[in-house]
Amino acid sequence: MYPSRFSYEAPTTVKEAIALLSKANGEAKVLAGGQSLVPMMKLRFAAPQILVDINNIPGLAFHSADPDGTYRIGALCRHVDLEKDVELAAQQPTMAAAAPVIADPIVRTRGTVVGSLCHADPQGDWASVMSALGGSIVAEGPNGRRTIPCSDFVNGPFQNLLEPEELAVEATVPPPVGTRAGGYLKLERRIGDFATAGVAVSLELSGEQVVRAGIGLTGVGPSTICADAAAETLVGQALDQSTIERAAQLASDVSQPRSDHRGSEAYKRHIVATFVTRILSNLQPATEQAT
Repeated sequence: MYPSRFSYEAPTTVKEAIALLSKANGEAKVLAGGQSLVPMMKLRFAAPQILVDINNIPGLAFHSADPDGTYRIGALCRHVDLEKDVELAAQQPTMAAAAPVIADPIVRTRGTVVGSLCHADPQGDWASVMSALGGSIVAEGPNGRRTIPCSDFVNGPFQNLLEPEELAVEATVPPPVGTRAGGYLKLERRIGDFATAGVAVSLELSGEQVVRAGIGLTGVGPSTICADAAAETLVGQALDQSTIERAAQLASDVSQPRSDHRGSEAYKRHIVATFVTRILSNLQPATEQAT
């Protein structure tokens, strides 16, 4: 199937892109990587009157840490940019674990991290990663910039809190208060498939003690789930068997899976608990090395 008829615009500045979005009265879509938008247009699940291609805007294809430790990902940073960053595992281990398992190599080459977040697919990987990290989306519009926590950004399947005239210019992760550790695991039927269930875990450690924690769940609810109670049970604790088991159970309890051709509700809850246990168990040596 072919997309419905649309106009194409290729602004060269953020200001110009925002002006185009403002004039479109909600009938425009932003094209960054296009790996989700274009298939939806071809199926006519999306039918924008105007396509605003931001690929000619300089200065958006970055990912780096500020001097204070804040990590920033520009709107044109591709999945593959993170996948091939040899320093990422030391700076952002949860991101480093997720980057190689996003979709397939073709999608990772063109798709963007911020675009994936804006797409708000309940089975999208980056939303749970950024939620676990306490990340935010920076939106720029006619009235300037505003920051939206990733935990609030998605308000339903394929829905986010961006205003029609706003452009998501970057995603940010706050500076660490301890040594970062974490991981991401997902169950997929085959390479490149959507997650049947996925778990992102981010910890910050002071010696053996967890001083900050976040757990995000993919594919087990109508949108990304922040397993806050599970994360909070880790804070102030060392990673021992009882603490890990408690966090795994709480994460499983807060998940909202539905039985389908990928598995039963009980099976998916079991996967969530198993993945939380596996990630945290693999991080136990890190706490021992930090002492």
